[in-house]
This record gives sequence, structure tokens and C-alpha cells, in this order.
Amino acid sequence: MSIVTEELQQSDLRAVLQNINLGVLLLDSDCRVVFWNDFMVLNSGQDGADVVGQLLFDVCPELPRLWLQKKVDAVFALQNLAFTSWQQRPYLFSFSGSRPITGQAEAMYQNCTFSPVLDAEGSVKFVCLTIADATETATQHLQLERLNQLLQAEKDEQARLIRKLEDTQAQLLQSEKMAAIGQLAAGVAHEINNPVGYVYSNFSSLQGYVGDLFALIDAYQQAAQQQDAAFRAVLEEINRKLDYEFVREDMADLVKESRQGLERVKQIVQDLRDFSHIDSGDWQPADLHKGLDSTLNVIWNEIKFKAEVIKSYGELPMIECLGSQLNQVFMNLIVNAAHAIEKQGTIWLETGCQDDWAFVRVRDNGVGIAPQHVSRLFEPFFTTKPVGQGTGLGLSVSYSIVDKHHGRLEVASELGQGSTFTVWLPVRQPQPQPQGGGDSPVSER
Repeated sequence: MSIVTEELQQSDLRAVLQNINLGVLLLDSDCRVVFWNDFMVLNSGQDGADVVGQLLFDVCPELPRLWLQKKVDAVFALQNLAFTSWQQRPYLFSFSGSRPITGQAEAMYQNCTFSPVLDAEGSVKFVCLTIADATETATQHLQLERLNQLLQAEKDEQARLIRKLEDTQAQLLQSEKMAAIGQLAAGVAHEINNPVGYVYSNFSSLQGYVGDLFALIDAYQQAAQQQDAAFRAVLEEINRKLDYEFVREDMADLVKESRQGLERVKQIVQDLRDFSHIDSGDWQPADLHKGLDSTLNVIWNEIKFKAEVIKSYGELPMIECLGSQLNQVFMNLIVNAAHAIEKQGTIWLETGCQDDWAFVRVRDNGVGIAPQHVSRLFEPFFTTKPVGQGTGLGLSVSYSIVDKHHGRLEVASELGQGSTFTVWLPVRQPQPQPQGGGDSPVSER
């Protein structure tokens, strides 16, 4: 009775193993096939009667022989389970995908388990290798992973666009602030120009009148020489009391110095007008040297106590540009150069022309910039200045203005030696391409 029961149990077990929706095969210690179920027949295309007794590596040459033999050896040695999932090794056996209709997977994703099969004495007799079809789970997992990647990419793109929007808004605010300052400077220049104009004109007339009065006094004094000694003595006493010779000399100097002061005020007013370019909001040829000089005069009070400015101007043609915006770039670079000088130093302004490109170079012998900061100089809100002493927008706005002019802004710096910023500008702006035809012009970089 027990023999019949055992035979029934064995036949039932074999039937179960043949029809289970798992790949099941038994291997001996040499990896020879002892059992090969219908799942393996269906997916490998090889009948069990032909496979049993053969080396598994001859039946399935695509298998990683060294890796699989080590797995089997480990199960025999340790009498313990071993696993491999589809995430670690998606396709142990080269079975075609189990979803041919939907086309979701070209190959079957597999979870594999290596189990010890013990004999009556408790020793490992075979290794049972089971192959579970994990294609559906793997496909869903990979689809979810791809969706997460797309979602993350979209999130990153949104974050990038938000940062770009914030940068643009910050630059717009800075540009509007500079435009307001320019309008204020232009208004102040206009208001100052009127009284200075008539005072200057009055001083011109006054200088003529003083000359005429001194000529008249000279004539009286010459005539007094013909009078008697008593009259000449009275006149000399009056000259002595009034210190006439000093007054005569000093009055001429006062008028001359006052005219020079008024001329300086007129020049400052003109520099304010040139700096703000209230009469030129469009692209037009401009003299960069004039722009540099007017910018220097406007910010001179911030520079004169810290740096000597040495100009080395070359030959420059008229540059097609937005002059007021370039003046803003020059102002940022020169002021930054002055801030980089701790006590007393030098700022060099150099200009020149190479082919169809003009350059303006601002060089200083200040503290320099650390190498790790150079690549971030043109980022909005990045500053190497102490907290509260810089907004981090000057160089960012300058870079945008130069880029708008189809130019480039280069920097070279060494700690303790100083920094050099070079603005390269095309002499003529590239002509815009007609809509719908050809590629848009690309500036040289």
C-alpha cells in the first residue's frame, strides 16, 4: 500500500511540475539535465527526452557558464537557496517575450531560484532551478520608471524655466533701475545745464568787464602821473590801503578759476547726458572712447581715492551699438575693478580693433578671483563681495548686454595678481534673416 501511495505521490508531483507555470529543471553537480518540464519545452523549443542527460550549457549555449556553475556549486556546498532577479540579470535564458500581441517586451524577464533537492541521508542530490516569468511585473516597473524619469525631466525643465524667469525678471529690474537712473541723470543734467549756461555766459561778460575796468584804472593812473605830488601821494596811499596790485592780480585769477569751474560743471553735465544717451535709444554708430570717458567722469568720485587710471586707447571705428547700455557695462567693469583694489592700485583701460571686432579691456591689479568662482561670475545673484555689499547682478546684466550686441565677455584672473575683463563687439551688427528663410545668425563664441 505504501509503495502504491509513493508511486501515486511521485506521479502527482511529476504532473504538477510538468504543468506548473514555472520553468523547472533538475541539475546534477556537473550541470547535467535530469528533469525538463513542459514550460521549458514550450519556451526553449527542445523536447525533454532530447535534453535529459545533456549538459545544460550544450542545450543553452547562451547561458553564462562560469556564473551559473558557481551558483550550482554553492547550493551543493552550502545546502541553501540562491536567487537572481530580473533587475540583476533580466534574461538568464534567451526565451522570447511572453507578450507578443501587445509588443511590450521582446524577451522574457526572469526571476530564478536555485534550490537544493536532498536525498534520504540529507545530502544534496540535485539542484532544482525554477524560472518564473516576471515580464508583466518588469514591464510595469520599467514603464513606471520611465514615467518617473519623464516626470523628473519635466520637473527639472520647469525648475530651469522658473530659474530663467527669475533671472530674466532680475535683469529686467536691474535694467529698469539703470534706465530710471539714466533718466534721472538726464533730467538733472538738463536742469543744471540751464543755470550753468547763463552763469557761464555772465562770467564771460564779467571777464570782459573786469578787463575794461582795469584798462580804465590804468588810464587814470597814467593821467595822475601828470598831476602834482600831493595828488599822487593821496592816490598811492589809497592803492596801498586797498592793496590794489593784489586785488588786480587776484580778481583776474578768480574770474579765470571760476570759468574753469563752470567749464568743469558743463563737462560733467555733458558726460551725464552722454552716459544716459537720452537722445539715442536706437542702434546707431557710437564712439566707445567717448563713452568710456563720460562713464569715468560720472563714477570718478568712487575711483579717484583708490586707483590710478591709465588709458591706452587704440584706433577704433564707430561701433554700431546701444551706447547707453554699453556705458552701463563699462561702469560695472570699472567699479568692480576699483572694488577689487583693497588700498591703492591701478586700473588700465585698453581698446583696440582686430579684423571686424573691437575690444575694450578693463584690467586691475586687485585681489583677483578664485578659480572656482570664475565660471560662476556671470550667474545672477552670485557675488564674491561680503553680504550687503553687492547684488550679484552687475556682471550678469553686463553679460546679457554684450550678448545682445552679438559680442562676448571674457575674463582672466589670478589670485593676488588682479583680473582682466575684455568686451568684444562686432563693428557692425549682423543683419537679421528674413522670416521663414534660412537659419538665424549665430554670434561667434
